[in-house]
Amino acid sequence: MKKILAVIDMQNDFIDGALGTKEAEAIVPGVIQKIRDFDGTVIATRDTHGEDYLNTEEGKNLPVVHCVKGTHGWEIQSGIKEALLAKPDSLVIDKPTFGSVELGEYVKKLNESGDPVEEITLIGLCTDICVISNALLLKAYLPEVPIRVVKSCCAGVTPESHIQAIEAMKMCQIEVIE
Repeated sequence: MKKILAVIDMQNDFIDGALGTKEAEAIVPGVIQKIRDFDGTVIATRDTHGEDYLNTEEGKNLPVVHCVKGTHGWEIQSGIKEALLAKPDSLVIDKPTFGSVELGEYVKKLNESGDPVEEITLIGLCTDICVISNALLLKAYLPEVPIRVVKSCCAGVTPESHIQAIEAMKMCQIEVIE
């Protein structure tokens, strides 16, 4: 049975760039260690926008240009990128919005390949936007597979919204672990 680690949007713009926070910076060492120690398939997502970001629905509601494809802010943080490259079967999925349908479809296909998915663990940024969106999306794709979120390897837009998202995920039968 396969175990999956989904590393959500650990990009420069969310860590110390346009939308960075000290809480996001603080989780980087733990995220790197979790990737290094993980015995299973590692899939990272990368928030990906174009030059027209401010004209999109998201851009109108969050008018801060970030994660524009090809920029430094779009890139996965260097230490995390190194940890991912050390995993021979790791994969990076670019996603244009909060939740990644491509991630859900990929994991569902893995589950149907004859070696079922045993569990999915999520870490990354931001707890209250993309982590919760992908946790719920994965729960919809694979309702019988345990979904876990590592609280200490996530950070939200604010500490308060991080806690609110953690509580919301618990209500949706997503296990929260330290």
